Amino acid sequence: MSTTPVSPTLYLVPTPIGNLEDMTYRAVRILQEVDLILAEDTRTTGVLLKHYQIQKPLQSYHIHNEHQLVRQWVARLLQGKNIALVSDAGTPAISDPGFLLVREALKADVRVECLPGATAFVPALVNSGLPTDKFVFEGFLPHKKGRQTRIQLLAAETRTMVFYESPHRLVKTLSQLAEAWGEGRPAAVARELTKLYEETRRGTLAELAQHYTEHPPKGEIVLVVGGVDSVSNPE
Repeated sequence: MSTTPVSPTLYLVPTPIGNLEDMTYRAVRILQEVDLILAEDTRTTGVLLKHYQIQKPLQSYHIHNEHQLVRQWVARLLQGKNIALVSDAGTPAISDPGFLLVREALKADVRVECLPGATAFVPALVNSGLPTDKFVFEGFLPHKKGRQTRIQLLAAETRTMVFYESPHRLVKTLSQLAEAWGEGRPAAVARELTKLYEETRRGTLAELAQHYTEHPPKGEIVLVVGGVDSVSNPE
């Protein structure tokens, strides 16, 4: 039974971070009902839609064109179209495009609805063995400008910290954090979550840096690091 609202709606629809079975029934239904799907990479989303036999118009919306196209899609919403926004993996707007569209849609009094679903940092955090009662999500550290400033600022953070990182920068990040925060700071590296070669490796920053120097990592990576109090008080 369709529950598509009378008023136009922008849906933020999480997609699997690896395993296609992690798509929810509701997410599939919404994608079947909307008038248009905006995708970070239409090729990636096309594979998902084909798997679930969803045939809907698909348009590109990514970091390189979102500023130019955001008003266009808000206009379509105001014309009465229901639109779904998806990213390549996980929940839109979490280290992915989406914030600008949500902000402008709300300014235009368009209904916005975010479905619950897959996001990489939650399973990585819970499986890390580090405190989960309080945590901070940092996304990607700056690549160059402001990187050391951000690292120094986080040195006094007492909450567990969660970062996204690319495989070719992981060792650099682990080494820099170990130098700035101490080699004994506990951490965990989760990679390829929900996929065939899923792995979570736990240890100190120094131990993890050494391991991944000897065994270069592949795949999507979430880095979880204990707060400043976690060295002396792991509980």
